[in-house]
Amino acid sequence: MTSGIHHITAITRKIQANVDFYAGFLGLKLVKRTAGYEDADQLHLFYGDAAASPGSLVTFLAWEDGSPGRVGLGQPSEIAFAIRPEAIGFWLTRALTHNIALTGPAQEFGEPVLRLKDPDGIIVKLVGEAGVDGPAPHVTKEIAAADAIQRLRGATILSEKPAATAAFIAGHFGFRTVAEANGILRLASGAGDVIDIRNASGFWTAAPGTGTIDHVALRAPDRPAVEAAAARLAGEGAGDTNMHDRTYFYSLYVREPGGSLVEYATDGPGMTVDEPPETLGTTLFVPKHFRADPDDVRARLPQFSLPGEERMSERDLPFIHRVHRPEMPDGTAVVLLHGTGGNETSLLPFGARLAPNAVLLSSRGRSSDEGYPRFFRRLTAVTFDQKDIVGEAAAFAAFMEGANAAYGLDPEKTLFVGYSNGANMIGAVMLLHPGIVRNAVLLRGMNVLESMPAAGTPEKANVLMLTGEADPYGRFAGDLERLLAARGASVEHRLLPAGHDIGPADLELAKAYKERVIG
Repeated sequence: MTSGIHHITAITRKIQANVDFYAGFLGLKLVKRTAGYEDADQLHLFYGDAAASPGSLVTFLAWEDGSPGRVGLGQPSEIAFAIRPEAIGFWLTRALTHNIALTGPAQEFGEPVLRLKDPDGIIVKLVGEAGVDGPAPHVTKEIAAADAIQRLRGATILSEKPAATAAFIAGHFGFRTVAEANGILRLASGAGDVIDIRNASGFWTAAPGTGTIDHVALRAPDRPAVEAAAARLAGEGAGDTNMHDRTYFYSLYVREPGGSLVEYATDGPGMTVDEPPETLGTTLFVPKHFRADPDDVRARLPQFSLPGEERMSERDLPFIHRVHRPEMPDGTAVVLLHGTGGNETSLLPFGARLAPNAVLLSSRGRSSDEGYPRFFRRLTAVTFDQKDIVGEAAAFAAFMEGANAAYGLDPEKTLFVGYSNGANMIGAVMLLHPGIVRNAVLLRGMNVLESMPAAGTPEKANVLMLTGEADPYGRFAGDLERLLAARGASVEHRLLPAGHDIGPADLELAKAYKERVIG
C-alpha cells in the first residue's frame, strides 16, 4: 500500500528569500512554478528532489509582503527532511557559514537532529536517518549526493487532542503509532515517513499568515483510493471534505480532530505531466479553470531569480512595492499607483500591456479606508485629510528618489500612471514636489488639495488626463488640469464615453501617449 507524506505546503512572505533558502542553501530543485489554484494572483512554488518524486516535495504559497501568521493549535509546526547520519557535520558547518539560525544536533527518538529556521521563521529539521536512500537526491555545486537531502522525513502537528489526531491519521491514511516520548506521539508509514503529534494543550490557537505551515499532504496510490477515503470519512461524519484535480495529483482535504488541515494526494500523474523532466521548474503554469489571460497573471506574480542567475534585489524603501523586470528592457519605466480597493499588483497587467518592455514599479498606499490601501485618507467622498496628503506626498517623493537610485530608473524616461486615488496622489506630488514626476497619465484624477503652495519656477512636465463622461467625480477633474497647467505642465485632457472604471480606450490612449513623450 502506498503510504507516507506526499508534500508539505507552507506560506512565505518574501519569495526571493524563500528561493535562496530552499533552492540555494538546502539545495532542493525547483520543480514547478504555478499560479495558485485558489487564487491566480498567488505564486505557488514546488521544491523537491531531482525527479520531483512524491515524498520529496515541499511547496510554498507566496503572500508577498503579507501579514505574519501565528503557529499554534490545529496546525503543523515543523518540516523534517531526511539526510544520512554522517551528513550532520556537513550541514552543521554549512548552517554556521551561511549564518542560518540553528539548534542541535540533538537526539530525538534515537536519531541526530539539526533544527534550522527558514527566512519566515518556519522550523526545518534535518534528521539523520540510518540507511536512508532517496530516489533522486538533487546534487549541486556545493552539495554532493552523500550530503544531499534524500526526501521528506516528516512533520510535527500541534494538537490538544493528540490521541484523537493519531487515531484519525492512523485509521485513514496508512500510518501506525510507533513511539511516544516527551509529549509526542510518533506515527510512521510503511515508507518510514513520520508524523509527530505534539500534545500542545493550553497553547494558543493558530492564525493563518506568512511563516506558517498550511497543511500536510499524505500519499494515495490513485484516484479511486481518494474517492474511497472521501466516502469513508463522510460515512463517519468526519466533517467537511472536498476533492480537487490539481493537475499534478488528485486530492481531498479534511481536518483532523485537532483542527489541522490534512490532504490526501495521489502520486500521479506527477510534475512531468505538462513539463519534460529536463526543464522541470522553468515555466510558469496558470491553472486553466481561472480562464484568465496568462500574461495578466504573470504580470501580477512576484519575480525571483534562482541561485546563480542575475538578480535584482528589492530594496527596503518607504512604500511596499513590486518591481517587474521585462525580458527585454528598453530603458523606460512605468510607475503605477492603484485606486481604492487595489494594491501593488492591481495595475501591473495594465502596465505590462501599456509598455511590455518597460520596468514596472508598483507601490501600495500606506493609508487605509475600511481595510483597503489608499495613498491618503478621505473624510467624505470628495474631501480629504490634508495633513495626510502632505505627509504621504513627501514620503512618496522620497520613495521615488530612492527607487530611481536603487533600480536605475531615469526620471525623463519614466511614466507615472495612476488610477483614481493613485492619480490624485500623482497630482498632489506634482503640485507639492515639482520635478519628481516628469510624465504622467492620470486615470479619473481630480485635485485633492485645499490650499496650494506658492508657485515657484515652472517645471516641465507632460500630463495626459483621461476622464469618464459619466464619472460622478469627473466634474472635479478640471481644477487639477488648470492647476497643473498653471505650474508649467503641458496637459492634454480627454473625455471618454465611460464612467469611473477604466477600459480598453484608456489603455490605447495611454500607450500612444507613452510613445509620444518618452518612446
